Amino acid sequence: MSEIQAEQRSAVVFGARNLGRAVIELLAGDGWAVTGAARSQSTLDGVSASGALAVEADVTDPKSVRDVLEQAAAAHGGVDLVVNAAAAYGGDRSGPFGGGPIAEANLDGFDSWAAAPARSAFSFLSAAGRFALAQGRAVTLVQVTGGSARRALPGRGLWAAGSFGVRAITNAAALELRPKGIQVALLIVDAGIQPLDGSPRPGMSPEAMADPRRIADAVLFLANQDARSATHELQLTPLAENWTP
Repeated sequence: MSEIQAEQRSAVVFGARNLGRAVIELLAGDGWAVTGAARSQSTLDGVSASGALAVEADVTDPKSVRDVLEQAAAAHGGVDLVVNAAAAYGGDRSGPFGGGPIAEANLDGFDSWAAAPARSAFSFLSAAGRFALAQGRAVTLVQVTGGSARRALPGRGLWAAGSFGVRAITNAAALELRPKGIQVALLIVDAGIQPLDGSPRPGMSPEAMADPRRIADAVLFLANQDARSATHELQLTPLAENWTP
């Protein structure tokens, strides 16, 4: 896991539009050399404006993930932190939010809500894990997910299936890489995430939404841990949101 060092530390953040952008801005302000990876040019322009190295990439493609990590390592002398904050979408999400009732859902909905998030986490952790092992130095890998990783809800079973898959893959990676000195952490944001510009989301109370900048603080907390304080799963829930142990 990443040790606090005198020299500049390096981070790679996948998904840089909202939460990822907040992470990039916090790390850059903290003196990190940051690489932001995204698919859209508008998002990459925002990464550049934050003072980070902007690289086009697709987190669902392991080769794309590995290429970004290699590029960041070449530019900054290595990588200490890798974060997957990218929203995992795929297939058709034109139907009910969360996939709809199981008895009414179809395979296209399953591919989008269940298979896509699990694939994204696998691609990220598989490629980043191989990179970390080959690099031969302490690295922290953070996979972000939502509250559906903790529970299923009516009408959102497909979404929960994908999130449960993300949690299982991340937990397994943590167990496998922990003996190698590589910290893998699942960051569960059990709430909707407010847009970075502070704009409201229809039908949602601002107090019940997670502030992306406070989530970024949690990422930095994980990155600053050492070999005697490893967190493998961290959950954030606003006080105005429902919480169930």
